[in-house]
Amino acid sequence: MDFSYTQNRELSWINFNKRVMEEALGESVPLFEKLNFLKIFCSNLDEFFMIRVGGLTDLSLLKDQQTDNKSGLTASEQLQIIFNSMEDLYKKKDKVFETVEAEFRKDGIYNLSTEELTKAQRKAVYKYFKDYIMPVLSPLTIGIQRPFPFLENGCEYLILEMEKNGETKYGIMALPNILPKIIKLTSSTGYPFIRTSKVIYEYAEECYPKSQITAKTIIRVTRNADLSADDEISYDEVDYRSHMKKILKKRKRLQAVRVEVNEKAKDSFETLLCKELNISANQIIQSDAPLSMDYVSELRDYLSDEFINQNSYNNYLPKLGEKFGFTGDLIDKLRKKDYLLSYPYDSMESFLKLIEQASTDDRVVSIKITIYRLAKNSRLVNSLCRAAENGKEVLVIMELRARFDEQSNLDYSKQLFDSGCNIIYGMAGYKVHSKICLITLKDEIGWSYITQIGTGNYNEITARGYSDLCLMTSNFEIGKDAVRFFKNLSTGNLDGKYKYLLQSPSTLKSSLLLAMDEEIQKGPDGFIFFKMNSLTDRDFIDKLQEASMAGVKVQLIVRGICCLLPGIEGKTENIEARSIVGRFLEHARVYVLGKNNPKVYIGSADLMTRNTEHRVELLCPILDDKIKDRILKFMDIQFSDNIKGRRFGSDGNLYKIIDDKAKISSQNYFMEEEYKLEESKPEKQSILKSIVSVFKKLFK
Repeated sequence: MDFSYTQNRELSWINFNKRVMEEALGESVPLFEKLNFLKIFCSNLDEFFMIRVGGLTDLSLLKDQQTDNKSGLTASEQLQIIFNSMEDLYKKKDKVFETVEAEFRKDGIYNLSTEELTKAQRKAVYKYFKDYIMPVLSPLTIGIQRPFPFLENGCEYLILEMEKNGETKYGIMALPNILPKIIKLTSSTGYPFIRTSKVIYEYAEECYPKSQITAKTIIRVTRNADLSADDEISYDEVDYRSHMKKILKKRKRLQAVRVEVNEKAKDSFETLLCKELNISANQIIQSDAPLSMDYVSELRDYLSDEFINQNSYNNYLPKLGEKFGFTGDLIDKLRKKDYLLSYPYDSMESFLKLIEQASTDDRVVSIKITIYRLAKNSRLVNSLCRAAENGKEVLVIMELRARFDEQSNLDYSKQLFDSGCNIIYGMAGYKVHSKICLITLKDEIGWSYITQIGTGNYNEITARGYSDLCLMTSNFEIGKDAVRFFKNLSTGNLDGKYKYLLQSPSTLKSSLLLAMDEEIQKGPDGFIFFKMNSLTDRDFIDKLQEASMAGVKVQLIVRGICCLLPGIEGKTENIEARSIVGRFLEHARVYVLGKNNPKVYIGSADLMTRNTEHRVELLCPILDDKIKDRILKFMDIQFSDNIKGRRFGSDGNLYKIIDDKAKISSQNYFMEEEYKLEESKPEKQSILKSIVSVFKKLFK
């Protein structure tokens, strides 16, 4: 393979997460949001180690290791590069945390060390330790009768070296999750506090009164969570639910892949950890910043409302469904024309109201939907249950293998089943990741359909922070495609072929590659403009390179992993790639092919091999010209983003966009843009503004 225009996906991801961390230094980012970006960075890194490093660790144990088709590296070689890059990455994280902490101190928010405590504060902290912390600690001395304990994934522990009766021993105790993460301190000014982990570290000797502590450090273990639910599985309803429960239990005890320490571990600690956790020394990583950022949510509750309001993003009230609304006969509106919602700039309330109406509407015969992730206390689930209780046929294809949402989906599937919904638990070997909802109606007009296809999950919470598109259409042919799609999945048929919809693993990849070939045939008159979360599929990377060689103009917006290197002379010089990281998580997938009357598709699929070959995904064409124009405008504005946007360099790194164009942040543009209801009368506009004003006061 030609690796001159590709890069390893893991290194690309690390560069992306650096970009997330970089946002914590952004001048336009409110102070408290900077801390949140650091928290997101750490959460991303945790998942990277649990899933990607965990998976590579499993592959590295195979006798014959396959090589990565973007870099030619084996799993072992990739792991070596990853761990070699961690020291610099953690140093940058520590430096960013130090910078953000300094800004907090300027505003009177003091994350104190024990050395900084006043006498009065130290006395209060010690009393708090004796009265509230020490009673729940479980100190353990490791010995023949007390073996090294199992260390839970993501939990913090204090490990100690001590001398007792001339003998060196080791102690370890968990930092219990039931304890608060911070201890609030009294002061005449500001908001001083100390993290509970520092207090336990300071007074650890109290737990080992007859021993002399010679060394101590706080550690945090990350374990492999890349466990397949498809191994040795029986796909009948009861067994599958039981199997998933076993998988969740087993995941908690998988192999350790990383140990973080809050200060340099002594050689004796490293020897102990490597032996007991079966890891190598390079998997032990030092960090001066907190090992866990869980304290941030408690800090938010501690600070004044005034400080939070002044140092967080402004409360943003989404528009109530662009030209669609959430009142009246929404089904009748959709029968007349198609609508597109753009989250979070449009509210998901419009779609939720549609499902609520459908659950009680006499014209509605059935509701069918695929579900991957849901919000806590999901209104959508309540509406589906109500529909089933009202005698409508409700079919839910619930994907139980949505990583880290498995337990939530297990609970919701039982709730839906108990209400009379028909439940299908995914497809053997293929995650159902598509986002489609089909409402079937029958009245004096006859049979009709309303089909919703989106780029994001049916989660009303993440819809406030994820940038996604939601198409609602009454197109009869798309409705018939949706009917066949649900019939195929209900009967286990993955080889679905449709008039309009593109489905993986059957037609999506081949159809999209064919459409790209059509643009390649046009040469310099061809145009390809894709937006996605990640680009890793080698077939699409090579096709994009082929398009560039043919003179086709290629524009890419890739939020995260981009294994294609743009701007390589003679290979990819006609490809420009951008990434946007801002207040909202860019999550939409849009595929545009052609300049004049272009084909435009939206859907659930990234151009990753897992999506195009190993998942059930859908792309839907946009047939309405006005909606198509709106999406094209959306894409152009995003590509013009020179504030939150970054360009991918030919070395795989992300660089600030320096140009002479007017400064634009695409997310701010969409928040500030005023959509005018074309059919609204002036008095209706006045009423709408009054409603918005009331909501803003309520959610201040």
